[in-house]
Amino acid sequence: MEKGRERTISKECIARLASFFKAVGDENRVSIIYTLAKQEMCVNDIAAAVGISQSLVSHQLRILKLEGFVKARREGKNSFYSLDDQHIVDILDESLKHITHKLEDERK
Repeated sequence: MEKGRERTISKECIARLASFFKAVGDENRVSIIYTLAKQEMCVNDIAAAVGISQSLVSHQLRILKLEGFVKARREGKNSFYSLDDQHIVDILDESLKHITHKLEDERK
């Protein structure tokens, strides 16, 4: 934001932004997002990669899907999940840079 310029954000945007951060405010969901950033996967493979139960993965995927973070593709009896777009990972990567920077400052 430029100095001297106020930025007005609609209440709808504020609510959606808060909902976005609420959705990524869970360690399991962040792990699932980073796992899906590498490749499309089914629930069983996500559960193995993240180290949580299939039922918990399914529950977390439901939340991520409602929030628009992931999409599903059916192939026979299986559903394969992938990220809806790269923006999600980009935002998490920027957040990670901030956290890493703060941790480095704290260690000095």
